[in-house]
Amino acid sequence: MGELSKLPNIGKEVERQLNNVGIDTYDELKNIGAEQAWLKIQEIDVSACINRLLALEGAIEGVKKTELSQERKAELKDFYNCHKIKW
Repeated sequence: MGELSKLPNIGKEVERQLNNVGIDTYDELKNIGAEQAWLKIQEIDVSACINRLLALEGAIEGVKKTELSQERKAELKDFYNCHKIKW
C-alpha cells in the first residue's frame, strides 16, 4: 500500500483508482480537490458513488466521511447529483 491508503477513508481499491488517474500523493489529492478527483475516478469507474466523493473529501480534511460538516456534505451531494452518470 502507498501513501494514500494511510489517509482516512482510503482503502486499497480507492488508492488504486486514484493512482490510475494520476493522483499519487496527498498533496496531489488536496490540490485537485475531492470533486475533480471524483470526476476523474468516474471516468474509469461509472459506479463511483456519493460515498466515494465523501470519502475523498474526508481524506483531504483528515477525518472520517461521517465527520464532515453537514454543509460540506450538502455541497458534495449537490455536486454529485449534477455530475453523476445517469444510466
